[in-house]
Amino acid sequence: MEQQIIRTISRPPRIAVDVMGGDFGPSVVIPGAFAGARECACSLLLVGRKEAIEPELAGINTAGVNYELIAASEVAEMHEKPSDILRRKKDSSIQVACRLVKEGAADGLVSPGHSGATVACSMFIIGRIPGVERLGLASILPSENNGTVLLDVGANVDCRPHHLFQFGLMGSTLAQTVLGRVNPKVGILSIGEEEGKGNLLVKDAYEILKMAQQINFVGNVEGRDVFTGDVDVMVCDGFVGNVALKLAEGLGSSLTRMLKKALLSSLRAKMGSLMAKGALKNFAQFVDYAEYGGAPLLGLKGVVMVCHGKSNSKAIHSAVKMAARYIERDTNTLMVKAISANEELALYGKATK
Repeated sequence: MEQQIIRTISRPPRIAVDVMGGDFGPSVVIPGAFAGARECACSLLLVGRKEAIEPELAGINTAGVNYELIAASEVAEMHEKPSDILRRKKDSSIQVACRLVKEGAADGLVSPGHSGATVACSMFIIGRIPGVERLGLASILPSENNGTVLLDVGANVDCRPHHLFQFGLMGSTLAQTVLGRVNPKVGILSIGEEEGKGNLLVKDAYEILKMAQQINFVGNVEGRDVFTGDVDVMVCDGFVGNVALKLAEGLGSSLTRMLKKALLSSLRAKMGSLMAKGALKNFAQFVDYAEYGGAPLLGLKGVVMVCHGKSNSKAIHSAVKMAARYIERDTNTLMVKAISANEELALYGKATK
């Protein structure tokens, strides 16, 4: 079930875009950003090298979108360590974009660049919500209920029970605001549905989550539940989450290729595929990661969307739209309230485990 949440800010959101990030650079990022901005009526701050951005702007329709170029002379390269980028590349596009968010010049940030650098720069420049010990990278996976939130999907390889508890709080808020879910169902990804199944991390996190009054905690869930939509939020450590995410992405791509191969295997199959063209198009959209675009980095004082390095224009388009909705629904304010209201329980979990 979905709920309507009214707009909470009076002006259009301002989205900073790390134009130099990603495998394809400005030629893909800029058209996608403008398409998203035009659809959600937000303003853009295009961060990067002006000599790389201006030629791309000349080749697209910019009418109807307020935008500004913000110069950044350096680029965070994919082979570089996040710590080196943070220390040595102060004028990199990702650092400049993070400072825009910290200073209030931008309401949110979209980056398809170096994910490790994006997480590191966001944490040390924008800063964490008071009480949040670990940031959670959330992914919205396709499901029969129009999306399931999975976190963490890679920001934290190792976690403690109270981290998973806070992921549950933040994921529930995200599902409520961005996905429009009423009283979102939250579960822990484990190897069995019964209480007591799982490793020590899952068992201890279970005990904390079931004591929380503000979360609709439904207990353990299994991997097969990810796509059914029976649960709105699944929490896990970043190691498990990243494996699950990559498995889902690979499965979606392989299913699409296998289906296409089967539909072209004979004349009868080709005729059937023509009749089912509309349904097949809907299926392709269902398994396409670009429909959601980016993974929200939860627990920050600002809004940051981490996109896949191979993001196409459609993915950037979707990420800008999601960032705008995140801002408009005032998700961060609600997240701060959820963390603050459960501070004692988080501290209890930290002290006892």
